[in-house]
Amino acid sequence: MSVPSASITENWKLDRSSPLPLHAQISAYFLGKIRSGAWPTGMRLAPQRELARQFGVNRSTIVTALGQLTALGLIEGKRGGGTLVALLKSGDFESQAGNWNDYVEEGTHYPNLPTIQSINRLEYERGLIRLGTGELAPELLPSAMMQSILADLAQQTHLPLSYEEPLGSLQLRTAISHQLSKIGIYAAPDSILITSGSLQGLQLIALGLLPRSSTILLEKPSYLYSIHSFQSAGVKFSGLPMDERGVLTESITPEVQRSAAAMLYSIPTFHNPTGILMDARRRQELMAVTSSLGLPILEDAAYQELWLDTPPPLPLKALDNEGRVLYLGTLSKSASPGLRIGWVVGPEPVVRRLADIKMQSDYGASSLSQLAAAKWLESGYHELHCHTLRQELRKRRSAVLEILRTHFTDLASWNNPAGGFYIWLSLHKPIPLQLLFKKALQAGLLLNTGDLYDRRDGRHLRLSYAYAPLSELEAGLITLSAILKEQIK
Repeated sequence: MSVPSASITENWKLDRSSPLPLHAQISAYFLGKIRSGAWPTGMRLAPQRELARQFGVNRSTIVTALGQLTALGLIEGKRGGGTLVALLKSGDFESQAGNWNDYVEEGTHYPNLPTIQSINRLEYERGLIRLGTGELAPELLPSAMMQSILADLAQQTHLPLSYEEPLGSLQLRTAISHQLSKIGIYAAPDSILITSGSLQGLQLIALGLLPRSSTILLEKPSYLYSIHSFQSAGVKFSGLPMDERGVLTESITPEVQRSAAAMLYSIPTFHNPTGILMDARRRQELMAVTSSLGLPILEDAAYQELWLDTPPPLPLKALDNEGRVLYLGTLSKSASPGLRIGWVVGPEPVVRRLADIKMQSDYGASSLSQLAAAKWLESGYHELHCHTLRQELRKRRSAVLEILRTHFTDLASWNNPAGGFYIWLSLHKPIPLQLLFKKALQAGLLLNTGDLYDRRDGRHLRLSYAYAPLSELEAGLITLSAILKEQIK
């Protein structure tokens, strides 16, 4: 467990005008954390270089501060294990009653990958250029439109301050049903479950539909490798190869026979992380093969509306006349990650099962968010916003592709995505991606490396043109090219 940078950079600052030396301020800060129990016995501190970066001081200052704590017996170094908070003896201020680290390590839900934990923490640290962030920049979010909706809601006599029914707001489910009909999916409101973002839909499916030790097929690489919802539920993954048209359907049957897979997970539209768009013929082939096997499909359609050139082929769910496809949708990628609104579409018994688990988890998504989302879809704002958003994303995509042509031609190749957020950069030579992540971080860059989506990957980066301003993207990519040239020597 590493020291969270947010507790340093957001809640506490060094006073450089104080007569108290910087190392003394830092050791006093550490002392307070240990004394309060916020940093329990066995907690591992971040490496010295990382602490120096977080505090904005020289490494020697950190070494001095840690030396004072070591002399007091509050921290101890472990060979190969970093620096840990020491077991406090009886009488050391308030002795900690137990080792919370033991509980943390024994929880049944797997922790995020260390790099994912670092990214989640560092995304809120000022001064870093986020080259891989999978969300819209604040200036691309529809703030004015959403403010108009919220202002109208404020005039309502009765706001939904109580719980919604298990499937979620009927008004919102009706609005989503109408929206889905525009892309060939005809689902009644009773076949739709509202979730707190599509990520919760994945969690509910992992917990409620798949037995432990079952296997789920998925494209490799895949976003699903970067989260642990399924692994924590005891579900195993089996990766399927892809080409520029999507998953290779001829690999499905032998893999089902080998692994007795229970489900296939796919992102056919602007795949995360590669940006690949599965064409209409490949979708038909996928539906035919899985039909012959009786294999259910989980379709993640987070980027369905974010086409930039032409609308994508019909979703797999629109081709489904057997009730085999569960469809995950969300407003997080197109309109507002903060609303936390997603949905699962499927057969009624399945969505009722998932709704029961959701009620046990959180008793439903925010009623106010659901009302705002319903008004957003009903008002026509959504189509208007998506039209404007596509124009802005086209500009960003073109600019980043030009930067890559100028600075990366000798280093890598890349795709030209037809939609979504991502460019999949393929380095000409493999390099240690964890080392690259650290080198880039030292230079003020935050990367999403390919090993997050395929553990054995050593030559890919997921670049996003959706979040960082173009000026930062240009500066960051030029810096990254210099780092890569040094690493590839």
